[in-house]
Amino acid sequence: MPLHTVSAVDALSQLEQFDAIVDARSPGEFALDHLPGAQNWPSLNDEERVHVGTMYKQVNAFEAKKVGAAMVAKNAAHHIEQHLIHAPKSWHPLVYCWRGGNRSHAQATIWSAIGFKVALLEGGYKAFRAAVVADIPQQVQRLNWFVVAGATGVGKTHILHALRDQGHQILDLEGLANHRSSVLGLLPGEQQPTQKQFETRLWDALRKLRSDAPVFIESESKRVGNVTVPESLILAIRASACVHIEMDRPLRAALLLRDYAHFANDTLLFANRLDTLTSHLGHATINEWKRLLQTGQVADVVHALLEQHYDPKYFESMRRNFTHYAQAAQVQVHGIDDADMADAAQQVIGLAAHPV
Repeated sequence: MPLHTVSAVDALSQLEQFDAIVDARSPGEFALDHLPGAQNWPSLNDEERVHVGTMYKQVNAFEAKKVGAAMVAKNAAHHIEQHLIHAPKSWHPLVYCWRGGNRSHAQATIWSAIGFKVALLEGGYKAFRAAVVADIPQQVQRLNWFVVAGATGVGKTHILHALRDQGHQILDLEGLANHRSSVLGLLPGEQQPTQKQFETRLWDALRKLRSDAPVFIESESKRVGNVTVPESLILAIRASACVHIEMDRPLRAALLLRDYAHFANDTLLFANRLDTLTSHLGHATINEWKRLLQTGQVADVVHALLEQHYDPKYFESMRRNFTHYAQAAQVQVHGIDDADMADAAQQVIGLAAHPV
């Protein structure tokens, strides 16, 4: 069966039409980013790719191609035995490599000769990546944003998740970034995605959202840990209607101590993270907070962080950047349990129906 190609732009709207999306690049390339839902069936593994590339440079292309072809053939046989022995003839995959060249074409040619209907991604991952970057602003523009604002510790993420559980659309940037978007936001045992991977995750989430209903999002800054939110999305949420979540500071501290229990349980980790604030708050303040941690006064440090660092920075940033913040209606959250967050979510929904 003859091969056919799919352009990167067409692939943006056709991913669900394929039975499998196969990434023929090496595992290292795959780990940096890949198409949503892709499986990694490498034509060359990382070591083989380096070996063949070195031969290209140090010997010549002809010798490198011979060695590479043998490796690709061996790996292709393995993938057929492992993945395709029981696949029906109707199996319809999309396969790609870096630029739609030898690695994906080699596997696709074999599968096509077997009788499968194989599609090649024209231009490979590189073209798809360019198409995603170009499409993100268009996806952002078609959606109706409503911003859940509020200082650190008021439960914005919990309210966002409550909105999702109640059947409403959300965009959870912190979830996509594996980070809680603060100096203490790194999640233990979890690695953040690369910038490219974050943008692919973001695009994949955006394309699945409807434009006929609001999309709730937190009042995030430009950076969520080590990744940067695309400018088009930042500008959109800063210009959108918003609601301001309020919670008394003792409750906020209690919520933070619960959500960030790993810092309460590992005061050395907490102290190391505080070091990143030295340039903003000075050695004297940070050293005093470390002393409090050493004597078990974790709650006191959390209260001080809110009062001296998080709140001043947050409110100054909101006033400067968010167009409708001054007119935002307020929702008071009276507790930190799930029921309190669900009640706050209901109030947010009512305000979103009549935004300022």
